[in-house]
Amino acid sequence: MSNYGDFDTFELEQYLDEAKGIAWDTCHKIYVLMDNEQMTKMTEYGYDPLLSADDHTPAQMLAIIKDWYERSCGLRFIEAVETNEEDPNAGFHTIVPQFYSDEEDEECRDCGETYCNGICDDEYEEEDEDEEAE
Repeated sequence: MSNYGDFDTFELEQYLDEAKGIAWDTCHKIYVLMDNEQMTKMTEYGYDPLLSADDHTPAQMLAIIKDWYERSCGLRFIEAVETNEEDPNAGFHTIVPQFYSDEEDEECRDCGETYCNGICDDEYEEEDEDEEAE
């Protein structure tokens, strides 16, 4: 079994062996795309980066996903998605759930708070201070 920081990569590696590509919204949504229709949808949705398995090995995609995961906000998750015509929601398979962490008291990279789940109050506090000053 392989571990990476917060999560076990074994399941991710299994999906990557069959994946057509990977996509990231540059914030927190990381997808392993299991068929060509999903690759097309992500292109239509404007996902960039969107990387094809034709150009990257499973090991390369794993390394890229690890980097994306580290750079994602606290709302991050990793899902495999395949086309399911009857029930599109049934095509999503959670690999790393949102708010997953092996550490119970993980501090936010942005604000240093514990349990903020990536939803930092810093910017809202500044807005409140500005409103109070008026």
